[in-house]
Amino acid sequence: MFKLLFFILLNLSVFGGFVFAGGHLASLWQPGEVIIIGGAGVFAMLLSVPLPVLKELLSQLGALWRKEQEDPQFYQQLFCLCYVMFNQLRQKGWKVLDEHVDNPAESALFQQYPAVMKQPEVIRFLADNLRIQSMAKIAAHDLAHLMEEEIERQEADLLRPSESLFKIGESMPGFGIMAAVMGIIIAMGYLDGALTMIGIKVAGALVGTFIGVYLCYALMHPLSTALEHMVFMRTTRLKALAKMIAYFAKNKPPMLAIDAGRRQIQQENRPSFIEVERWLTQLEEKPNNE
Repeated sequence: MFKLLFFILLNLSVFGGFVFAGGHLASLWQPGEVIIIGGAGVFAMLLSVPLPVLKELLSQLGALWRKEQEDPQFYQQLFCLCYVMFNQLRQKGWKVLDEHVDNPAESALFQQYPAVMKQPEVIRFLADNLRIQSMAKIAAHDLAHLMEEEIERQEADLLRPSESLFKIGESMPGFGIMAAVMGIIIAMGYLDGALTMIGIKVAGALVGTFIGVYLCYALMHPLSTALEHMVFMRTTRLKALAKMIAYFAKNKPPMLAIDAGRRQIQQENRPSFIEVERWLTQLEEKPNNE
C-alpha cells in the first residue's frame, strides 16, 4: 500500500511540476518514442535474461506490491515451532522427525503454525537440514557450513531478477538518446518548413530522452532496490533458522539456540529477548505443546 502511494506521489511530483511550469501533458505523448524505447527495453531483457529469471522477476514484482513487511506472526511461530521440535528431539531422539519432516503439510505440529507454513522455502530448509543431521550425524560446524553455502546460493538466485532489472534500467537512458537522435533526424527533414513544425519535431525527439531517464531512475532502479530488500528479508528467515539448527546441533539448550536465531533478524523485525522468552513461557504453559 505504501509503495503504491509513494509511486503515485513520485509521478505527481514529476508530471505535476511539469504542468506547474507551464507544460502540457499531451506533448509528452509520443507513440513513436514509446515504441522505440519500450520495444528496445523489453526485447533486450528477453534477449539477455533467462526465462526462469523472468518468471521469478514477475513473481517478485507481484509479491512486492502485495506484501511490503514481514508477517508479525512469522518469527513468533517459527521460534515456537523450533523450540517444540528441539525439545522433542532431546527427549525422544531423532526418530521423532519421521512424523514431521517427511510430510510437513500433514504434520500436526507444523499445522499449528500457519504463518510458517505459508513460507515453503523455510519449511523445506528446516526439514532437509534436520533430515540430513538425523541420517549423517555430521559435525555441527560442517552442518553450519553446508547451510551457509545453501543460503548464499539461494540469495544469489533470488537476486538475479533485481540485478537484471537494474541492468536493463541502466540501458534505458541510452535507448532514450537513441530515440531522440532518430527524432532529430526526422526533424531535419523539416528544416525548410515552418519554425513551429521544427520546434514540435525537436520537442517530440527530446521526449525520448525524458522517457529513458524516467524509466531508469523513477521506475526500474527503485523497483530493483525494493526487490533487493525483499530478498534480504526472505533470506534472513533462513539465516535465523540456520543459526538455530547449528546451535542445536552443538547440543546447546533450545532456549539458547532460539536466541542465536533471533540475533540474525533485521532490526525492524527483531523481537527482544524478553518477548521471545514470554512466547516460549506461554508455550510451555499450554497443556499440549508438542
